[in-house]
Amino acid sequence: MRDLLSGLLQRARERGASQADAYLADEQHSSVQVRLRKVETVTHAREQRLALRVFVGKASASVSTSDLSHQSVDGLVDEAVALARLTAPDPVAGLPDPGEFASTIPDLDLEDSDGHRLTPEEKIAIAQRAEAAALDADPRVTNSEGAEFFERHAHYAYATSEGFFAAYPTSGFSLTVSPVASSNGEMQRDSWYTTARKRQRLDPPEEVGRIAARRALRRLGARTVKTAEVPVIFDPETAASLLRSLAGAASGPGLYRGTSFLLKRLGTRIASPAVTVVDDGTIPGAVGSRPFDGEGLVIRKTVVVNGGTLDSYLLDTYSGRKLGLPSTHHASRDGSGVSVSTTNLYLAAGETPPADLIGSVKSGLYVTELIGFGVNMVTGDYSRGAVGLWIENGELSYPVEEVTVAGNLLTMFQAVDGIGNDLVMRDRTSAPTVRISRMVVAGE
Repeated sequence: MRDLLSGLLQRARERGASQADAYLADEQHSSVQVRLRKVETVTHAREQRLALRVFVGKASASVSTSDLSHQSVDGLVDEAVALARLTAPDPVAGLPDPGEFASTIPDLDLEDSDGHRLTPEEKIAIAQRAEAAALDADPRVTNSEGAEFFERHAHYAYATSEGFFAAYPTSGFSLTVSPVASSNGEMQRDSWYTTARKRQRLDPPEEVGRIAARRALRRLGARTVKTAEVPVIFDPETAASLLRSLAGAASGPGLYRGTSFLLKRLGTRIASPAVTVVDDGTIPGAVGSRPFDGEGLVIRKTVVVNGGTLDSYLLDTYSGRKLGLPSTHHASRDGSGVSVSTTNLYLAAGETPPADLIGSVKSGLYVTELIGFGVNMVTGDYSRGAVGLWIENGELSYPVEEVTVAGNLLTMFQAVDGIGNDLVMRDRTSAPTVRISRMVVAGE
């Protein structure tokens, strides 16, 4: 990796680039899918991606390829430099300042060297165990959309024309089950999953299957409700989606383009004092951790919202310069260019058990699934289809579907009046149960 990238950057210099950086990914991934206890697909693939960014003065261009032959890489350099010469100069373009690059690369325990030794038959057995547990959980679980076991093993490397080079390996595993429950001619589906860097940290297949079955069964008999403004409780999975929307609004590209509802709100109160949102890429073994960002800057813990106050945006070098702020080390390389992404984003847990949050609601909605993409990032207006359970006198009374929850993200975060103590870091974005005091639930 070092030889390939250093040679590539040297050629870029020789062809007229004043600065350049390159990112190389070498990934192997495989999956097995079973349905109704039989094997549907078994796949294995290897993918290599090389992304090159060059600067000719203050003009830049980015290109990428999956062909790492000498001829292809040489042509990639010529293409990148030629494109940069056609591009208008940008006064804030350029690599990070030399003193910003990571001086040490921490070992965050991101690779499972032993976990990738399973045979295809062993992977099939894991998926079958999970699906069988769902199918056997209740006679009403009569069908399945299948179960999938997935694994990924990758190596990433980054280098600059100024001499910086760093690389690291990663692993990833996941298991997903999607059963279908039926009763009196009605069918409902749901799913559950587990994901981890280390295979041994995945939840047991039988547990994943049983949870998936319970989620599907509790949706049987769903009905709609009359439109009302009531308290809404988001379960951990749907609460995490609220965080993803908030992170999108706090990301540099939307801010410097003027298309984010968080523009000019840095240092202001945007949420309830109960809300603290953190992005921490330094957690050993976590799904979103990485030792450096897409520009070679060391990853760190960033408090995005601190007790309701917006303390930090999420910025790479370019968006930071456009806003007159330093990078927050959130650059990401996905494709040829540089974007902004989170690492391990989470809402800090509260002290209230989820059952107490539900018990405090006389009449309201407990959301278990959100449908559609009705979030306006310019205004913060929020409207999404929802599935869940209706709360009556502090109890989950009956399943609900074909409703819409609506509001404004700023108003919603400011109306958070309860946060559960059930935070589990089970994905790149995680949250505990969240109660919002009032939202419009639109139904009949």
